[in-house]
Amino acid sequence: MSEIFGFDAYAPKEIAERVENVGVTKARLLLLQQVILGVLAGGFIGLGAFYFNLVTSDTTLGFAASRVLGGVVFSLGLILVVVAGAELFTGNNLLVMAWASRRISTAELLRNWLVIYLANLVGALGLACLVFLSNQWQQNGDAVGINAVKIAAAKAALPFWPAFFRAVLCNILVCLAVWLALAGRSVTDKILAIVFPISAFVAAGLEHSVANMYFIPLGILLQSKLPVDGAAQLSWMGLWNNLLPVTLGNLFGGAGMVALVYRCVYRPARHENR
Repeated sequence: MSEIFGFDAYAPKEIAERVENVGVTKARLLLLQQVILGVLAGGFIGLGAFYFNLVTSDTTLGFAASRVLGGVVFSLGLILVVVAGAELFTGNNLLVMAWASRRISTAELLRNWLVIYLANLVGALGLACLVFLSNQWQQNGDAVGINAVKIAAAKAALPFWPAFFRAVLCNILVCLAVWLALAGRSVTDKILAIVFPISAFVAAGLEHSVANMYFIPLGILLQSKLPVDGAAQLSWMGLWNNLLPVTLGNLFGGAGMVALVYRCVYRPARHENR
């Protein structure tokens, strides 16, 4: 039957093995490779956020249509990361599978997460600056820019625990999107696998640390040009106040509730005697 319909996706157990093998490779990339690929990923996710902001700034769309369509176009970011090739902190939470199987050390795991996180921040900030300088935000009578400030202000105003739990839910879906993409053998397979989990987290208003590295700085840059009511917490301190719970939540959701769960199911006996 699979030969007739061409259903040749990797099975879940095979995906788990691939995630481990990819994790070993990622953890042992040269530092310069990690930095460059991390900067690219921050920019790629920023491009998805850029696209999302453009779509959701159209006030003629209904709430559900705006959120779902915005989520679909935001998927561009992870599609670029997976297909074009880049290193994304939230997706790299899956490296914990290789760590749990003792195929990479704790130092290699933490080094990868730290380097990629900081490189993602550089890439996202760089794109935010480019968008600000381009005046693209002036489209539709400044509606695009006003929407960007509102998005950033809402994120900066989130209390710690709601931000944390939204981030947990977010990275469950992001890591599942990466997991599903690794099941595919073609570019089409990977794109289709990514769109639904990513559009779900965006439509639901969940919190992604790397996306927020773009959204909030862009809002900070724009607020001097486009004052918006309720943006009092929109500041660089507001960025860090958001990133702390969101980063911790992303780690818990991706590493703890996807990677370790699947590791327990599919790779329970690996390297126990090393």
